[in-house]
Amino acid sequence: MKFTKHVFIYGFAIFAAFFGAGNLILPPQLGFNSGPDWWLVALGFLISAAVIPLLALFGHAKLQGTMLDFGNKVSPLFSFLFSLCVYIIAIALPCPRTAAVTHEMAIAPFFNLSSLETSSIYFGLAFIFVINRNKVLDILGKYLTPIIVLILLYIIFIAFVFPPIDVMNQSIIKTPLVGGFLEGYQTYDALAGLLTGGILVISVKNLNLDLSFTERKQMIAKSGFIAMFGLFIIYVGLIATGAMFNTQFPADISRTALLTGLSTKTLGSLGTTGLSVLVSLACFTTAVGIIVGTADFFQGLFKSKTAYLITAIVCCVLGVLIGQFNVGYIINVALPALMFIYPLTITLILLNVLPDKFATQLVFRMVVLTTFIFSIPDFLKFLIPVEHLQFLIDTIPFANQSLGWVLPALLVFILSNVVEKLVVKR
Repeated sequence: MKFTKHVFIYGFAIFAAFFGAGNLILPPQLGFNSGPDWWLVALGFLISAAVIPLLALFGHAKLQGTMLDFGNKVSPLFSFLFSLCVYIIAIALPCPRTAAVTHEMAIAPFFNLSSLETSSIYFGLAFIFVINRNKVLDILGKYLTPIIVLILLYIIFIAFVFPPIDVMNQSIIKTPLVGGFLEGYQTYDALAGLLTGGILVISVKNLNLDLSFTERKQMIAKSGFIAMFGLFIIYVGLIATGAMFNTQFPADISRTALLTGLSTKTLGSLGTTGLSVLVSLACFTTAVGIIVGTADFFQGLFKSKTAYLITAIVCCVLGVLIGQFNVGYIINVALPALMFIYPLTITLILLNVLPDKFATQLVFRMVVLTTFIFSIPDFLKFLIPVEHLQFLIDTIPFANQSLGWVLPALLVFILSNVVEKLVVKR
């Protein structure tokens, strides 16, 4: 096919954009904490960090517009506010976190630089890539992604071939499947699916290959499959590696220290250096992808190239300022925001990939409203004492697992479809 080459390039590029700082440091600790239950944790993690993001790309393939199209069936105002929240969260949390991880794992161990100096240099380089946005996916897909994949696969391969002989410590995660699913929120991959999917749509349109709507849809979907297959292999491999080595490190080891320790045990003296390169590349590609996606959005919103430049500058400045904080602090601060935006994001993604006859405007509005209402306790319990919400948590099914919105949204989806079909028949 005439676009096969671009499918692989874009697939590798999307994989690189997804597999950033959070993705590197989260899976090993999940495996470390879950021990023999690592496969259950991996299953939950894959649902929220790989399957749902893939569906987001399918949604983009179906719509071939912008993120605004994901929520337009609810209302244009809701869609705008939702998109604005996603972009604000993206540039305020995961984007700066990439610089923080890079500093802690790749810069501080070797160079006498402050976190401010690191984040300044980091986002200065990111800005150069962002203002050359037409070359971004080609550069990420052709050069940076293969390096990331090779280093990671080698770490996983060595871990599987030469595992420790110790029996794994038992899991400390009470509900491994749910724990893995919720930890997948911290990867921001569902949000990344909305962000990078928009970049992919624009890049495919800019190819000037005279592709039909269906051919562009196929290209986006196939690129998504390639990216998610890569994520599946890496995520499962890192979770399993963390589980196999969970007797080799102290129980309270940090995420970054665990990843460093695993690379040293599998790669020996080259471990630290190899990991430094890996972290730098993975974090940088994610930061560039977030900034480009945000700048594209505001350029389309204001129909101005100046808006693209201004947005890129604002993103980089925020990155410098917030990127000075340590990784653990940024992860903890992110929890309320993720509990607020993720249920809505997952709901919109699922509704947009369904056939239109099952996802009418009425269904969109009712399900999204229900999701928002029943996710409020999950959001509030990170801001106020839990005892004030205990009645709601005990009453709503799965609220104890921070999934109180799931069953109500599913029931409303079914009921609204039934009601609408009855109305149509009349």
